[in-house]
Amino acid sequence: MSSVARVPEVSEATGGPVTAREAWAGVRSDGARAAGRELASRFRYGDGFSHARALAFQLALAALPLVIAAVGLAGAWDAASVRLVLNRTVLQLTPGASDDLLRRTLPSGDTTLATAALLLAAVSALVALTTAMAQVERGANRLYGIQRDRPSVEKYRRALTLSLVAGVPLMVGSLLILTRDAFAEAVESVYAVDDDLVAAWTGPAGLVLVVASLMAVLRSAPARQQPGWPVLLAGSLLAVGAWTGLTLLLAGFLHLSTGFGSVYGPVTGVIALLLWAQLSATALFFGVAVSAELEMAAVRTRWRTGGLGGPPPAGPLPSVPSSRSPGDRPRREEPA
Repeated sequence: MSSVARVPEVSEATGGPVTAREAWAGVRSDGARAAGRELASRFRYGDGFSHARALAFQLALAALPLVIAAVGLAGAWDAASVRLVLNRTVLQLTPGASDDLLRRTLPSGDTTLATAALLLAAVSALVALTTAMAQVERGANRLYGIQRDRPSVEKYRRALTLSLVAGVPLMVGSLLILTRDAFAEAVESVYAVDDDLVAAWTGPAGLVLVVASLMAVLRSAPARQQPGWPVLLAGSLLAVGAWTGLTLLLAGFLHLSTGFGSVYGPVTGVIALLLWAQLSATALFFGVAVSAELEMAAVRTRWRTGGLGGPPPAGPLPSVPSSRSPGDRPRREEPA
């Protein structure tokens, strides 16, 4: 149960949807330091880290079966070159201590795995991804101050749709960004296409997939009427920036650490996957918190200037003064 102030839904009756200009004007009015403090408070008291841990577990459950199913189905359907590219990409991405375990795990051309078994792996990945999208709704609702999710049938139907429309493209885009160089080298070795050319379009294509998927998640996951795309784009871009920075830090740590692979041995890749999933889930919910706080800043500005038409939104609106003396404390304004 989160304890953050609920972000009021701004409808046509109360001045129309929040725009990006209003959101950034609200942030400037509050002040960067106060806005950052409000963002950190919303993420913390909305249990952002707890929801990130739950989402990371579901992402880890979905990632490996999805890769195995993709590689296996490519081989089962006589797409040997595609299977070879996927195999080489994954093997170049994983830490060296996990190579032997991964080679035994990934389907190879000599392995006669039934298509039904590979389809089962794909279904398992889809189920895990669907529960992950349901967890995204729960976490997003709490960060927006919404204490109850949608009814179960509607919630998981929406989660299944989001997993297909946004979840799979989000994971594919993430992998394209993470494996850009390895994917380019694998494509060059299999198809004889220049790796520089492949790397030149792989990164932008992955970035477009990630940002578009995050915007779809931010638009559809919370059980409320969301603001316009520009506000959600800001949250998506900041989430991608946070995810990129955290992923680079993890990659640098794995590259520079001499004892990490020797400590974990064959399961080094699994541990790296769990760490990456945790960082990715944290970045996603950070983007949700940013979008929520941008909308709240715009609503506060409308409330102060009398720009809200119709009845005032229910519940108190936290007021962040734009200027404070050293002894001032944050105040809460009650609707008149």
